[in-house]
Amino acid sequence: NYDADIRATMAWDIGQGGKTVDGEDVVVAVVDQGVDATHLSLADNIWTNAGEIAGNGIDDDNNGYVDDVHGWNAVNDKGEIPGERHATHVAGIIGARGNDGSQVTGVNWKAKIMSVRVLGAGSKSLTSTALDGYGYVIKQKKAWLDSAGAKGANVVATNSSFGVDYADCSSGEY
Repeated sequence: NYDADIRATMAWDIGQGGKTVDGEDVVVAVVDQGVDATHLSLADNIWTNAGEIAGNGIDDDNNGYVDDVHGWNAVNDKGEIPGERHATHVAGIIGARGNDGSQVTGVNWKAKIMSVRVLGAGSKSLTSTALDGYGYVIKQKKAWLDSAGAKGANVVATNSSFGVDYADCSSGEY
């Protein structure tokens, strides 16, 4: 289709996003396999739960999730999230840093990316895991709203591209 692009370069002339008009971080939750938080083009844009201390085995912010520093692993009910290729690629499309010499640029250069792992081998059904993952996202947004931005995350969008057996919802897999 003619003129069917998003005109990103024109938008980037105005700004590269990442903040609301009030200066608050914009967070996009990638609900998928798990984003590589150390990826060169993403590391600066990975959401961090300021109320949590990494690796201490304590729910420091009392939100019901232990060590959820950059998101939640709903597959294993842990804060530790392994980085996977697909989710990292998706996160890059959404929010890879621009003009950093990596030759990769996301649509929103400065958005914060929250990683929520719902795909992988685990003891729960995939449907249950996905619901747990989205439950985490909703709780983070509610905490942000209830605390006037002092806790949680200003999640403005989510992305899930894990599919449903070619859209056959009767499969029971998702």
